[in-house]
Amino acid sequence: MELEPHLTQLFINNKFVNCRSKKTVSVFNPANGELVSDQIPVAGNEDVDEAVEFANQAFAANSPWRKMTNVERQKLLLKFADILEANQERLAYLTRLTLGAPYLPFGKSEIDTAIGCFRYYAGWVDKHAGQSFPADDGFYKIVRNEPLGVVAGIIPWNGPLASVGLKAAPALATGNVFILKPSEKTPLMAAELGKLVIEAGFPPGVFQVLTGDGTTGAALAAHMRVAKVSFTGSIATGKAVQVLAAKSNLKRVTLELGGKSPAVVFDDANLKNAIDWTVNGLLTNSGQICFAASKVYVQSGIYDKFIEAYANAFKAKKSVIGDPETKGIELGPVVDKAQYDRIMNIISTAQNDKEGTLLCGGNAMGSKGYYIEPAIFTDTREDATIYKDEIFGPVVVINKFDSEEEIIRLSNDSKYGLMAGVFTQDISRALRLSSAIDSGVVGINCISTITFSCPFGGTKESGLGRENGEHALRAYTEPKTVLINMNY
Repeated sequence: MELEPHLTQLFINNKFVNCRSKKTVSVFNPANGELVSDQIPVAGNEDVDEAVEFANQAFAANSPWRKMTNVERQKLLLKFADILEANQERLAYLTRLTLGAPYLPFGKSEIDTAIGCFRYYAGWVDKHAGQSFPADDGFYKIVRNEPLGVVAGIIPWNGPLASVGLKAAPALATGNVFILKPSEKTPLMAAELGKLVIEAGFPPGVFQVLTGDGTTGAALAAHMRVAKVSFTGSIATGKAVQVLAAKSNLKRVTLELGGKSPAVVFDDANLKNAIDWTVNGLLTNSGQICFAASKVYVQSGIYDKFIEAYANAFKAKKSVIGDPETKGIELGPVVDKAQYDRIMNIISTAQNDKEGTLLCGGNAMGSKGYYIEPAIFTDTREDATIYKDEIFGPVVVINKFDSEEEIIRLSNDSKYGLMAGVFTQDISRALRLSSAIDSGVVGINCISTITFSCPFGGTKESGLGRENGEHALRAYTEPKTVLINMNY
């Protein structure tokens, strides 16, 4: 298909420009496997250097951005949120074209996250206060929160606009300048953002977009004039980003690296609520979310009843799987052939190696596109790949447990620690488990959700640092201590 010219260009210093590098990548529509474009530019070192140079100019002390008052910056972020809202269907379409997620419920939900983030952090612009301390020792002491400078946001393909909100909004609210590097699998929405950045009135160099692949992200992570990189993606790539950041200028790093989120369902849980949350928490975006409820533990007393209800809910979802452009469809394909082949291989290996019992699903759906029938595995071995590793697809493992002590051990025996859910009507038990489970977020009678006002991020190999809430502001600022000698 023929794309508008700006969708195959870079956005540097408030202009759409041709990429200096001649390298390109191709993107496909996962709903039918057809080529969308083979001309997506891969920003090379020269392109990255140019964007970083303009970003540093935009951050200079006498620049329009740095001279902007808090009120002016707040209005700018609010205007950008309004523009995102006005263009949400266009942005959702551009994402859906290569991601395959229907507009409802996922497409609109992830855009609402971005809009909400910009409005939320606009409110923080003049409220991220510093500190002062009395001069009892002869020095009056002030601590200011100052922006880091040039921030690079390397975002994933599974919720691209939401990720822009999570990273760009707090970075800009605290006075930094921002370079967005989208995934090569979902680049079109990011390219479109340049038009909205200009419409909102951001000064040149404040918000730039470099499409590309892993080499582009590596160039940003290693750049000596980038002050911070915020990355969301795989553990392996996150570790590589951290190494590049350390070996270059020891730039600040935030890493959100996924999970294998356990949902723990006790005998006394509200069964319908537990089913609703765990099924939706697994199948949203066809299982392609970092905090998917992909590992479910059910206490023995209700195990059989839960399994039956969960399987019925899965079967009901089959009727809303299909072409994301069709009205009433809620679940689309997985993102591309590579992801499809990987997930199908995981399912096949689990069956062949008897890693667990395939209760239902796991089959290819349709004659074209990358559709997978949601799969349920039960009685999975604790050493099984399907039990231990993040699948990032519509596959769940469900196992039985008996006691609190057992479920704490099972939940914590993982390299991940992003999110967990505890389903029970015993609030004392819920609070005990919320303390005992090693996870950045624990939901009580809910799972697989976040909120703007509270920190989101993981423990162990699920990442470093936090997004959302006041904690994100800390990640984009450096405290500076000013000492005033009162006795000179």
